[in-house]
Amino acid sequence: MTMTAGWYLRRLSRMAPREVGGRIGDAARRRRWRAAPPDCPSTTGARFTAVLPAKTLAAVPPDAAKRLIAEADRLMAGHATYFGVDRDDLADPDWWYDPRTGRRAPWGYAFDVPYRDEDVVGDIKQIWELSRHQYLTVLAAAYALTRDERYAERVAEHLRLWWAANAPLRGVHWISGIELGIRLLSWVWIRRLLDGWPGAAGLFEDNPVALNQIWHHQRWLAAFPSRGSSANNHAVAETAGQFAAACAFGWFPSSARWGADALRSLERHLRANTFGSGLNRELATEYHGLVLELGLAAVAEADAAGVPVPGAVRLVLLRMTDALAAVVDNRLRPPRQGDADDGYGLVVDGAGTDRWGSLLATGDAVFGRLSWWPTVTGTDVRTPLLAALIRPYAQQRTVTRPVSRPAHFADAGMTVLRGPEEIWCRCDGGPHGFLSIAAHAHADALSVEVRHDGVDVLADPGTFCYHGQPLWRQYFRSTLAHNTLQLDGGDQSVSGGPFLWTRHARTRVLAVDTADGNVARWCAEHDGYQRSVHRRRVELTASDKELRVIDEVRGPLRPARLAFHLGPAVTADLSGNRAVLTWARDGEERSAVLELPGELSWRAHRGETDPPLGWYSAGFGRKEPSTTLIGTGFADGARGFTTVLRFRG
Repeated sequence: MTMTAGWYLRRLSRMAPREVGGRIGDAARRRRWRAAPPDCPSTTGARFTAVLPAKTLAAVPPDAAKRLIAEADRLMAGHATYFGVDRDDLADPDWWYDPRTGRRAPWGYAFDVPYRDEDVVGDIKQIWELSRHQYLTVLAAAYALTRDERYAERVAEHLRLWWAANAPLRGVHWISGIELGIRLLSWVWIRRLLDGWPGAAGLFEDNPVALNQIWHHQRWLAAFPSRGSSANNHAVAETAGQFAAACAFGWFPSSARWGADALRSLERHLRANTFGSGLNRELATEYHGLVLELGLAAVAEADAAGVPVPGAVRLVLLRMTDALAAVVDNRLRPPRQGDADDGYGLVVDGAGTDRWGSLLATGDAVFGRLSWWPTVTGTDVRTPLLAALIRPYAQQRTVTRPVSRPAHFADAGMTVLRGPEEIWCRCDGGPHGFLSIAAHAHADALSVEVRHDGVDVLADPGTFCYHGQPLWRQYFRSTLAHNTLQLDGGDQSVSGGPFLWTRHARTRVLAVDTADGNVARWCAEHDGYQRSVHRRRVELTASDKELRVIDEVRGPLRPARLAFHLGPAVTADLSGNRAVLTWARDGEERSAVLELPGELSWRAHRGETDPPLGWYSAGFGRKEPSTTLIGTGFADGARGFTTVLRFRG
């Protein structure tokens, strides 16, 4: 996807003067660096001391270790899956190859590579993912647990190959700061997990090539921070990686300054990226997980190095953890809201390890669980490793944690209604997104997401892609792709590009009643459609196992479409305006009846491509057909639409 002159003008319009000035300085710096690349300063006596405490590895649960080693053996055989694409070339990887398109990124000065143009570069996410080196942290963890030197030797081989093939400032892996930050964090953990292997020092602190790479990564991050309207999760990843490297690899004249600057920036960005309630301001749940992982990893490095961390950093991470515990369903699945790209901060676990259970387990170890937290039954490798480094949180008397499970997060506009039979309903009445471009937002104001015992019944379809497939990117972030009302065939918010919104719908929550009782209620409205206001009320009645959704439009008569997207496990038998929904859970048949507004004409869509409609994306790069029910008609202030979802049994 190439950026046009119009896109650059729209993007510029969303920047404040200070950001514009900073980007002009960045451009000048890139020109200087092209002409005169600097040399890494010499270091003497470098030693790695940020090792795991004794007996840490003995605390890893056996089943978690077994999953990790199985994953490591798969990697050793050359196999991995990234974003729905199976690879069998990891024994000797090509660092610039995209297996999805078959293209190979061009070589050259990093800032000249048109990484957004899939026709030239390929799918940049596929290319970047391998070079985050998180598959190498898995192999290093397998060595730490087994002391089998095959794993360590493979890690060393691949790092040396990567360093030789990706000289500083050359090629696609030197373009994006988030990639450099996460890669540095991986290298820190690789060195830690390989400690005790005879070749560890020769691979890192006694290796001039490694030192040169580590120094150039940190110099790059210090020079090109994500600025202004782009200072979202990328800024957290950049500062967390920079800080971790400065603590663990503090071998350079600039290390102390880099570390101090990164810690100040990390505190600022963690606070800026997080609502007071603890939810992530991007309103994209997977980025909540990413930022929390990055923050915990950064604090682990600080505590391992004895570097004091501002109390605000731990407090933000505590609130993020409590918020996560509050919003997950009974199967520990959080909302599917906004963009999701399967990004992790630190990977040392095998397939089958639950990400959200792992984060809650770490939160329990570091902060202490509250009585209302859901129970975590799964195990992981990462929690005992982080818990061994992070000192337990000494809660101050001034810090107040929720005494009961929160249901409404006013600043984020998220409300979770819960009913019997594990009925879970998320109502979206929050801001459109974060910062002026709201890069990872979807046009989903007033949408609902409903699950029954963890199964998506009324589903948020997900994300699927970022670059290279503009039609699909446009669909998955559109209003029609969410369980809400569309007027005039357009989105509530105006898109100016794949990560740019030029006009944001303004939403306000009018009423919430989630107190213990038979009926939970929520009501909100938004002004995204000019000359009209869409208001929605949601009521969940426990005794009837019934969810009622009432849509009203104040304004002139306008064409309307009301969408309800079913999860991929749900089948629908639609007759007129009544749909019987069926699915299975743990071998048991479940069902519900969806009574749709009779004022609209209803039709089921599934797996359509021209235009896209009826799709569900379980993860980045993956999509599968699912059923979408679309009601078509007209809306104005004289009529409302009532939808009733009633669970059987």
